[in-house]
Amino acid sequence: MIWETIKLALQAIVRNALRSFLTVLGVVIGVGAVIAMVTIGNGTTAQVQSDISALGTNLLFVRPGQGFGPRQTDSPNFTLDDVEAIRHQIGGLQAVAPSVGTTAKAVYGNRNHSTTVTGTSNGFLIARDWKLASGRNFLESEFRAGKAACIVGDTLREELFGNEDPIGQKIRLDTLSCEVIGVLEEKGQSSFGQDQDDLVLMPIRTVQRRMTGKTDVSSILLSAEEGVETTKIQRDVTWLMRERRRISADEDDNFRVNDMAEMVSTMTSTTKVLTGLLAAVAAVSLLVGGIGIMNIMLVSVTERTREIGIRLAIGAQENQVLMQFLVEAVVLSLFGGLIGILIGLGLSGTVSALMNIPFVLDVKIIALAFAFSAGVGVAFGYFPARRAAHMNPIEALRHE
Repeated sequence: MIWETIKLALQAIVRNALRSFLTVLGVVIGVGAVIAMVTIGNGTTAQVQSDISALGTNLLFVRPGQGFGPRQTDSPNFTLDDVEAIRHQIGGLQAVAPSVGTTAKAVYGNRNHSTTVTGTSNGFLIARDWKLASGRNFLESEFRAGKAACIVGDTLREELFGNEDPIGQKIRLDTLSCEVIGVLEEKGQSSFGQDQDDLVLMPIRTVQRRMTGKTDVSSILLSAEEGVETTKIQRDVTWLMRERRRISADEDDNFRVNDMAEMVSTMTSTTKVLTGLLAAVAAVSLLVGGIGIMNIMLVSVTERTREIGIRLAIGAQENQVLMQFLVEAVVLSLFGGLIGILIGLGLSGTVSALMNIPFVLDVKIIALAFAFSAGVGVAFGYFPARRAAHMNPIEALRHE
């Protein structure tokens, strides 16, 4: 009996194929949009976590100013003495690297490229977990003398040298000539679209004396040793910097110590919230699709009034008629859900490839979307099915 009911429902759907397709279109769009939004959002979250982790392990940044906003003009920069104080007075540090940046036009032969110049120390490579593809690190004598030696990123190497070996060659950074002693391994773009390989590293004293003309240190990178809690280092560095910058107990810090783990957690939470909001907006179209199913089923009940009357007159029970129309609604919504899943996966796969982010498949959201589409069929198909089941056979047979 149940199979006969399902068979009648399927025959009615096939008989009106175009109308059936238009009926499920809202469900298709809703399910597809939800799956696409969640999958792309999960991929973005995974990419953000990967990119931030690529900056270095157990990494902390010490910068002037407060919070994550723009730096206040009254927040002084650090000095090399601050860097040495952190190195000697804070325990559990694997590397301490001062950093000062500027921009310059790099020139080699008839090629030139605008790039970022970072004055720092060998600790920068340790903190950022960045290895050399070729060449060597800076020598201690090069730091003390402020020698114009430089390590170039992979992007700059390609722009200036192409297939030529840059080691030992001289490049010009604006008016300063420097010798290339090393090439960094490729890191690629960050989550914010920044090319991490478009840079030049030089001894910090060289950049201070011969490019910026200042002795300031704009930021300090810290890398904790394995097993050391970054929260403890963050707390210790904060107290040390407050003391060195003579900040009284009732004054706010004029610097910030950002823990990379905190940044990962904040960015992940933000992307997850945005993914949830986008999925919620997309889910509204499922509701619209359910209303569309109810409207079309009501029209179908009206069109098939005589058919319903004949079935009731020859002995069909009300629950059989109700089940037939309810099965039609559920089959339509499940069919729409299946198509929506395929479209959503295809769309998210295409977007992931175009945006160069991981394709993170969430089986739970697929199962949930499919179950929700079935629920839509039951919820919005019940009223038309009930109306059909409660028709008066005599009145139904009189219907023109």
